Order: sequence, then structure tokens, then C-alpha cells
Amino acid sequence: MKRLSQRTLQTITIGLIIVGVLALALSGLLNQIVGKVIDPLVAVQGWFATRTQAMVEFFTVPRDVATLRQENLALQNQVSQLQSELLAARQQLTETDILYALLDYARAKPENKYVAASVIGRDPSPFVKYIIINHGSDDGIIKGMPVVTQQGLVGKVVAVTATAARVQLITDPGSIINVRLEEANTDGQVLGSVTGDVSLDMVNPSANLVQGDLILTSGLGGVYPSDILIGQVLSPESSDSTLFQKATVQPVVDFVNLRAVLIITNFRPVDYSPLVP
Repeated sequence: MKRLSQRTLQTITIGLIIVGVLALALSGLLNQIVGKVIDPLVAVQGWFATRTQAMVEFFTVPRDVATLRQENLALQNQVSQLQSELLAARQQLTETDILYALLDYARAKPENKYVAASVIGRDPSPFVKYIIINHGSDDGIIKGMPVVTQQGLVGKVVAVTATAARVQLITDPGSIINVRLEEANTDGQVLGSVTGDVSLDMVNPSANLVQGDLILTSGLGGVYPSDILIGQVLSPESSDSTLFQKATVQPVVDFVNLRAVLIITNFRPVDYSPLVP
């Protein structure tokens, strides 16, 4: 009987606890109680987690930083190598384009014979405009030969060695070229200058000089063959007090980025100085 009473009491007690828990859960008080009990435990767990993470970072971050530095250095080297390869590819592509353009120009004028040359130097003096090319007398180059690109007239050979030649540009202050204007149908002269600017002079005052008119070599004087493009009239200048019309000229050749040229080898300049009284 006594044992039965104890079991009954335990059953009642457990039942009351269950009923109480259910009542607390239904009333919402259980969540508040559980939250108050768990919050300190969560805070303690967070404190331990923070300290544990700090210790892990203390031991692992130096190793990670060293690894990252090595990877960063490797990536920088790879980027530098790729940039060098890209620059070389662009340069090779540009050179190929230039050679194709020169070839097209030579095919368009089959009456001439050409030797292609690379620009290997420029005169350092600001008062003269010359370039050095990598072909000379060994390649049949002689003084006076005209030099062109696919764009137009560059200048003429003024000095030659066995393996190189010096070319006077049309922008040089000593350069004087007899020319004709296509639209105005008249002659004139194109002059270089110390500043590298090119000008048109000695144009008949009665000629209709207009902006954009093409300027080509006339062949007069025997220094250059005829019909090589030089540039365009940029700003005509006329005055009642001058005997001739003048104009500034826009050359067609990009002398700043000049890298390859063609020498016309079958043209010989005419030396008529003994005929001049």
C-alpha cells in the first residue's frame, strides 16, 4: 500500500509539472523564463567564441598574410609578363600594318622601284629635321633619292654610308620643293621651317587659292618626281602688298610617328647647276 501511494504521488507530481509547463507555454511565460535562463549561457558562449577566434587568428593570420603576399607577388609578375606580351603583340601588329601599307603604295605605282627601310634615328638638334634609316650604299641608296611613305612625300636622301642614310625631311628649314596645286592649277613652292611647320609660297596672285586644295610635287627642278602628295592648303594668306600668295600647309605624313619609309631607287635627281648662268 505504501509503495502504491509513492507511485501515485510521483505520477501526480509529474502530471502537475506537465500541466504547469503547458500552462506556462500557452501563456507565453515559458519563453520568457527560458530566455532569461539561456541569455547568460549565450553571452558566455559568445565570449568564449570571440576569444577562441582571436587566438586562432593570432596563430594563423601571419601565415595567411605571408601566403597572400606570395600570391600577390606572383600575380603582379604574371600581369607584368602579360602586359609585355600585349605590348609586343601590338607593336608587331603596327609594324605589319605599316609594311602592308607600304606594299600597297608600291603596287599602286609600279613605274617606280623601291627599297623599304626602317627609321633608326633622328637628329637631336631642334633646328634641323633629319631622320636616319637602316639602308645605305650597300643597298643601292645614293644621295638625292626621294623618300616616301604610303601617305606621301617624306624628303630626300642627303648623306649615305654603307649601311645607313640620312634623310632631310620636308619640314627642315633648308627644304624647298617645287609643287603644283591640283584645284588651283598653278605652281608654287613648299618650304620647311625651324619650328617644323610647312608653308606654301611663290603662288601666282591671280590663282584661286582655297583651303583644302591638294599640294603635289610638280617635278620642276628635277629634285623630285612629279605627282607625289605633300599635303593640303590649310590657311590661305593674300595681301595686296605682296607679289605672291602664301598659305600654311598641313602635311599628310605623320612625321612624329614615322617608323618605316620607301626610297625610290630608280629616280636620279637632275643636276642642272652648270646650266644656270
